[in-house]
Amino acid sequence: MQASASNLKRTVSVLTEEIGLRLAGTEGEAKAARYLATQMAAYTPHVSIEEYPVFARCVSYEHLEVLLGGKWIEFPCSLFSSAASTHGKDVEGELVFFDTATGYKQPDISYLRGKAVVHLGCHIESEENYRRLMEAAPAFILFVDTRYPAEYALADGLFPAYVAKYGSVPSLNVAYKDAWRWNTEGATKAKINVVGERLKSTTTVVIAELPGTDPNAGVLYAGGHHDTQAATVGADDNAIGSAAVLELTRLLSQTPHKRTLRLISFGAEEQLSVGSASYVRCHRAEIEKNGVFMCNFDSFGSAMGWGNFTVNANPKLREKIQQTFNADGVYYTENQGLVPYTDQFPFAACGVPGIWVSRLNCAAGLFYHHRVDNTLDKIGFDLCAQYVGSAAKLLTFLADTEDISAFTGIPAEMKPAIAKLFGAVFGGW
Repeated sequence: MQASASNLKRTVSVLTEEIGLRLAGTEGEAKAARYLATQMAAYTPHVSIEEYPVFARCVSYEHLEVLLGGKWIEFPCSLFSSAASTHGKDVEGELVFFDTATGYKQPDISYLRGKAVVHLGCHIESEENYRRLMEAAPAFILFVDTRYPAEYALADGLFPAYVAKYGSVPSLNVAYKDAWRWNTEGATKAKINVVGERLKSTTTVVIAELPGTDPNAGVLYAGGHHDTQAATVGADDNAIGSAAVLELTRLLSQTPHKRTLRLISFGAEEQLSVGSASYVRCHRAEIEKNGVFMCNFDSFGSAMGWGNFTVNANPKLREKIQQTFNADGVYYTENQGLVPYTDQFPFAACGVPGIWVSRLNCAAGLFYHHRVDNTLDKIGFDLCAQYVGSAAKLLTFLADTEDISAFTGIPAEMKPAIAKLFGAVFGGW
């Protein structure tokens, strides 16, 4: 099956250059959903939009100053989604540098109380570490992405389940090279001021269904997400993923298939897959009963780099995935670990095997991840078309093969870890 690079580029161009920012729960995200639904309707009459509760990041002002050489100097920053605001008030604290590689090994971190904590590490994946940090009660946290020595401040979000359980303090991303300067030049204090709140809103999930000829044969899913982080148009994260879903809708609608295909563009992935987790919770019984496979596209567009697939599947399905992509000249490194940061993971929690299709361009991931330069020029559309074409062939095989039993189910040894991670990071069912 031949996917169209020009179709992919057209969709990404609309999402990034005409619509622009698409934060969860905002009009930008809703506009993207409506556009995708309209385009999908050209290939199937079975298109729907589902809405789920979410908190929209509505920040109108974020300001950071650092006391350096006896002068207050302004630096760029980005408030985490789900983090507390200062409600327009200045909050000041003594700077403390806290490296996450060894900092959480300390039995007592209460010395962080009331401090401006420069947190060397942009994620707190451990629930226990997050709990301890909130109990230490810093004045605010300045997160540093230590994967890249960047001049840009990352945009990101706190885990909603952690915030719901333990609360939050004002938490902002700052640029690595700025934090380096503060450290080497002896900065002593920082102060922040944030205007804006988390507002109750809804996120949008767009579903294009291609009904199977055998309603009892099972359902295959493919997905991407159309929302973005703050201050980035998200060409590779993940306008290209939604473009892939739309192109798959075109390709797979050309002939009927034995099994039903549901092609979904999710919202609120950037709030830790809130959109896909909400969809899975709503349709849990059906997914557990009928789900066959989930193919997720997220950040697979890098013009230079290599394919990296996260595969949660049994050996037979892993072999079929490899054979299908390799036959089209698509080779990839394989990760069999569990990655909760993608829309595939909630389906795995329902027992549905799947893959996350991505591409890396440096050892730590993608140098433009969640940054202002995640733009159209970063995408290699011919490469993307290869990936989408191979995925269409894989989905076609799984949709039409008579006996699907050899390819279904999550390996038994993965299930306890998936359940534990879904409970810790997503708050469980």
